[in-house]
Amino acid sequence: MCGIAGIIELSEQIYPNLQHHLQVMNMLLQHRGPDGNGVWMHPRKKLGLAHNRLSIIDLNTGNQPMTDEHGNWIVFNGELYNYRELRSQLGEHLFRTTSDTEVILRAYLIWGENCLNLFSGMFAFAIWNEKENTLFCARDRFGIKPFYYTLQNNSLYFASEAKALLPFLPTIETDPNGLLDYLTFQFTLNQKTLFKGIETLSPAHCLKIHSANISVHKYWDIYYNIDFEHTETYYIQQLRYLFDNSIDLHLRSDVPVGAYVSGGIDSGAIAGLSAMKSDPGAFIGFNGKFAAYGNAYDESQYAQDIGQMHGFEVLQADINSTDFINHISKVIYHLDFPVAGPGSFPQYMVSALAAKHRKVVLGGQGGDEIFGGYVRYLIAYFEQCINGAIDGTLNNGNFVVTYESIIPNLKHLYNYKPLIRKFFASGMFEPLDKRYFELINRSGDLDKEIDFAAFDSNYVPYDSFRQLFYGNNVKKESYFDSMTHFDFKTLLPALLHVEDRMSMAHGLESRVPLLDHKLIEMAATIPADIKFKNGTLKRIFMKSIHDVLPQSVLNRTDKMGFPVPLVEWLGTDLNEYVNDIFATQQNRNREYFKTAHIVESLKKEAKFGRKIWGLLSLELWYQQFHDNAAYYKKLIH
Repeated sequence: MCGIAGIIELSEQIYPNLQHHLQVMNMLLQHRGPDGNGVWMHPRKKLGLAHNRLSIIDLNTGNQPMTDEHGNWIVFNGELYNYRELRSQLGEHLFRTTSDTEVILRAYLIWGENCLNLFSGMFAFAIWNEKENTLFCARDRFGIKPFYYTLQNNSLYFASEAKALLPFLPTIETDPNGLLDYLTFQFTLNQKTLFKGIETLSPAHCLKIHSANISVHKYWDIYYNIDFEHTETYYIQQLRYLFDNSIDLHLRSDVPVGAYVSGGIDSGAIAGLSAMKSDPGAFIGFNGKFAAYGNAYDESQYAQDIGQMHGFEVLQADINSTDFINHISKVIYHLDFPVAGPGSFPQYMVSALAAKHRKVVLGGQGGDEIFGGYVRYLIAYFEQCINGAIDGTLNNGNFVVTYESIIPNLKHLYNYKPLIRKFFASGMFEPLDKRYFELINRSGDLDKEIDFAAFDSNYVPYDSFRQLFYGNNVKKESYFDSMTHFDFKTLLPALLHVEDRMSMAHGLESRVPLLDHKLIEMAATIPADIKFKNGTLKRIFMKSIHDVLPQSVLNRTDKMGFPVPLVEWLGTDLNEYVNDIFATQQNRNREYFKTAHIVESLKKEAKFGRKIWGLLSLELWYQQFHDNAAYYKKLIH
């Protein structure tokens, strides 16, 4: 796990101040690699690579940028979990190090771009091919590791974090279309970021630069080609086999490994199975809680139950409002721009705790999007079941649950009554895409705070949403697969953004074993009526790991998703802090903000609402980057 950056000049000129600019990029990424850094410049001064290292594999000889005997160079961020197998396939005698970095470099030399199809891991890398005068860059299938780039004045810059690109922008401006996405979903769609001029390389894509030509293409995708031939028992056995194998690969490390343990199914299964495969006493779990607010914000007992079942210690971070005031600006700085929900703040705090004890942790991201763990799926199906019961169409193949069978699982909706009330008030029985969009659209209650008329754009987030929702990967009649596929393609990369930045802020590597491409490809073939039978969330996954978790966790109906007591804090400890944040002169002149209404409206936020987080983090982002634009520009002069 590291930070990578680079510059390539596309014109016939040399790039001036190349070494200094690479060093600036390294400085802005130094938190990602506390164990060392390096810079390489091509003799023609048209290209340079930079690297910060967090040593996990091959602690002694894996330094980067790394070269081979042919003059090719690589910078790599992530882990290639099957590097030992590929190393044997390529020939042990060829290697000078025991690092996975060298495996990637040699695999590309032998197999070219096809090497990406053989890799199992999380990665973002750039390889300079000296013979072909080509820069080849790639990102892993799911977007676990980040890769940003910008093209300015015939020079392309790339980096692990957007902040390392800011000095090279002519001005730091907001991308209005990216902001519309954020206000709608709390993440951006496709390649957009909140910074105008900075794009992200999409998951499962590679970028090539040759003779000043830039090309980007996709090398992998997930397809829901449903397999109706096998039984439920077969799928359960296959899932367990693939999950078990993924844990084995993700435990490969030259340093000790721990895990985040939230108290839920995904992280609990990962921690439990990992502990079973580790030496006694070697495994540690990490949990965060807001103990002062009782069970509504404290899942630590479930995490302790998992630790007791498997004999490992669970260390806890008890988080309070003072922590929020002291660290929220750092959270936004490390995020580069606000994304997803307030869970990034407690994730930052738990990562700080974990980094004191481990350099590698395992996390549970991916399970909700793969196996259907979000309560909104149940809300969406509840409406369709009512509609089907009224129309007499419950058995026409469009539904995976019936009205009668879903009733026992409606207990999961207990804490979601405000969302259900809003959902049904907006309309009923419309096309499936419109109804799901209504469930995830967060812009509907921002009219008093955001001046949507100020957006001089024809861009409509719903249009982009609909293209993804009704993509070619999913058959339209499968509502369940359409919902999970959209979240897999959009929400999951946003959550992985948080996972990466909050861990790397503390020089900590976070691995996500559920995001193994063989496991995900198989899961996509499971019929929806098996995955979501009777409206049971994560049903097939829970059956595959039932022996790994205690009954207290398996029988839960109150999984929270790491909520933060912002509403409670705003009424007491955070009141003055939030008022001060929105009282600056710059805030009064923010484009798109209706500042006079913001503070007053935040006082009316519902419990577990996202408005406080969405607006506060957005303002802190403006203060952190836009208001400090002169600092970033000064770095390269």
